[in-house]
Amino acid sequence: MSETCTGPALSPAIHEQASWLPRRRRSAGAARCLLREFLDAQPHSRGERFAEVGELLLSELVANAVEHPRVPPGRLILVRFTLSAAELRIEVHDAGDGLPPAAATAEPPDPDAESGRGLFLVRQLSHRWGCLPRPGGVGKAVWCTIGPTDTKGEAA
Repeated sequence: MSETCTGPALSPAIHEQASWLPRRRRSAGAARCLLREFLDAQPHSRGERFAEVGELLLSELVANAVEHPRVPPGRLILVRFTLSAAELRIEVHDAGDGLPPAAATAEPPDPDAESGRGLFLVRQLSHRWGCLPRPGGVGKAVWCTIGPTDTKGEAA
């Protein structure tokens, strides 16, 4: 399974992409690279408005999919991006059956804690987010949607 930024050329007409990645820490970087390629391939620089926040939230969701599920070695994670005129939807699928603790994201994390910020960031920076069982399969999908940001990184 490749973990490089190179991949097949994307048609500018593609508005959805899905890729399987190994369940490794380095996969967050590979997923960000895939998202950048996907957004760069969109016509009229339409995708770049979502890049900054999209990469951050994707990194957090992939990190959770790598770290938390209790699954046998060799399981893969799936990242899926869907772009519409108004929003980018990011999904990360893993084979774990445990759902993320929604209550744990309600309060800001302890400033001295070494972890626990991922879902808090997802909750704060996305329009919507959630988790659902994978249809017809093992595991779950954690997803979020984000709107475009202006050139200063603020929500448009």
